[in-house]
Amino acid sequence: MYDNKIRQSNKVKMTGGNDTIIMEFTLLGLFHYPELQPLLFLAFLTIYILILMGNALVILVTVYDPVLHTPMYFFLRNLAFLEICYTSVTIPKMLANLLLEKKTISFSGCATQMYFFLFFGTAVCYLLAVISYDRYVAICNPLHYPVLMSRRLCLLLVSGCWVTGMSVSLGQTALIFSVPFCGSNVINHFFCDVPPLVKLLCPDSHVNEVTKVLMNILVIIIPFTLILASYICIVTAILRIPSLDGKRKAIHTCSSHLVSVSLFYGSAVFRYLRPNSGYTSGLDKLLSLLYTVAPALLNPVIYSLRNQRVKAALRKSIQRTLGVHV
Repeated sequence: MYDNKIRQSNKVKMTGGNDTIIMEFTLLGLFHYPELQPLLFLAFLTIYILILMGNALVILVTVYDPVLHTPMYFFLRNLAFLEICYTSVTIPKMLANLLLEKKTISFSGCATQMYFFLFFGTAVCYLLAVISYDRYVAICNPLHYPVLMSRRLCLLLVSGCWVTGMSVSLGQTALIFSVPFCGSNVINHFFCDVPPLVKLLCPDSHVNEVTKVLMNILVIIIPFTLILASYICIVTAILRIPSLDGKRKAIHTCSSHLVSVSLFYGSAVFRYLRPNSGYTSGLDKLLSLLYTVAPALLNPVIYSLRNQRVKAALRKSIQRTLGVHV
C-alpha cells in the first residue's frame, strides 16, 4: 500500500522505448514507520547541531590560538570544515523529509546532492591520507618536520585533496546522470547515494560496474593504501625506539587519527567493497548513516578532548572571552 502510493505520485514521462525521463525522485528514507518520524527528526536535529558546534569550535580554537598554527592543526581545521560540508549535503534534506509527507527531490537536486556528497567525501578520504603522512613525518623524521612539512607543502596537499574530490565527483556524477533511467524513480535510501541510484539505470548499460570499480579504486582503495603505507612505516619506526616512554608517546601521537580512520573506513569499506550478494537495503542505510554522521560527530571529541594542547587553547579562549583568570 505504501509503495503503491509512492509510485502513483512519481513524476515520470515515458518515451517511445523502455527509457523514462525522470523529473524527480522519491526518497524512501531510513525507516517506513511514520510514527517514529518526529522522534527521528529531534534526534538527528540534535546530532546535526552538535556536529556544527563541535567542528566549528575546532576551527575557531585552532585559528584563534597561535600555538596551534602548525601543520597538524592546519589539517584538522580543514577536516573539520569538510565534515561540516559533508554532513550538510545530506542531513538537512533528510530532516525536511522527516517532516514532509511528499519525500521528493528534483532530478537536478539529486545530481547536485550526489556531486557534493562525492566531492566532500572524497576530499575527506584523501585528507585522512594526508594526515597519516603528516604523522609519519612527525614520528619518523621529527628533526626535519618543520622543513619537510612547510606551509607551501601543506597548502599543496590540502589543495590536492579538494581538486581530487572535485574531479572524482564530477566524473562519477556525469557518468551516472548521462545514462537513461528505466522504470521506477523510487530511491530506497535517505539521500542520492551512488549504489541505489545505479540500480535504477537501464540494465543494458555498463555504468553499474564501471561506477563501482571507479568508486572502489579512486575513493577507497588509493587513499586507504596511502594510509596503510604510512602506518607500516610508523610501526617500523616505533619498534626501533628503545624506551617504553618514547614508544608510548609515538603511539599517542597517531592514536586519534587511527580512531578517526577506523570510524570512517570501517563502515565505508564494508558498504562499498562487499559483493552484491551481501546487499541488504536496511544495512546499507545504517552503514551510510554511520560513515556520514559518526566521524563528523566524534572527530571533535577524538582530536580535541584527548589533546592537551587543544584543551589548553580552548580553556584560554574561554577565559579571554569571559574576561576571567583561573
